Amino acid sequence: MKLYIYEHCPFCTRARMIFGLKGLAVDLQVIMEGDVETPTRLIGKKAVPILEKQDGTFMGESLDIVRYVDAIGPPILVAPLSEGLDAWVKEIWPTALKLFIPRFVEGDFAEVATPAAREAYRLREEHAFGNLDELRNTTPTLVGQIEPMLEALVPLLASRKAIGINDITLWPLLRSLSIVRAVIFPEAVRSYMEHLSQKCGVPLLFEQSR
Repeated sequence: MKLYIYEHCPFCTRARMIFGLKGLAVDLQVIMEGDVETPTRLIGKKAVPILEKQDGTFMGESLDIVRYVDAIGPPILVAPLSEGLDAWVKEIWPTALKLFIPRFVEGDFAEVATPAAREAYRLREEHAFGNLDELRNTTPTLVGQIEPMLEALVPLLASRKAIGINDITLWPLLRSLSIVRAVIFPEAVRSYMEHLSQKCGVPLLFEQSR
């Protein structure tokens, strides 16, 4: 199977995770930023991730891909749904976006490896978020908002023993935040991040934090 992705994209990370967690081989194909033709040809719109299945058909939508892959052989997403974790992800998402989006535009990702692709990404995100330099300047305020939320995550993780769909939505968001140098993760949260990174084979972004 083949998985079309952006390396930075948290939704693509969801799909990458399930392949790693299940130990299934997949051919990762990076779509360049600004390439509208390829995803539109495959699924009729500009969106990633996209899974090319073994029968040659294509599937979009990250959680649909996750559930499809998890159904290959014995499922591993067996932990019951945690409403607390689900609510936590929804609450933190708007603040987290404002922190990691400006840094993604500056990041070392294959999809922005050319000046034209990086500029296409910058323009796309400035259309959505406004001036990215101004957004970056709000980092201290945003970090002050997000660190108490990260502390509130600690008890929600304390009793987790199995992997479930909550981990598929939570871990990619935490991975995205790992590119923000100013964010200090509680020890238990950082341990969770590193543990799942090892299990799924998707690297965190601490090494290029900024």
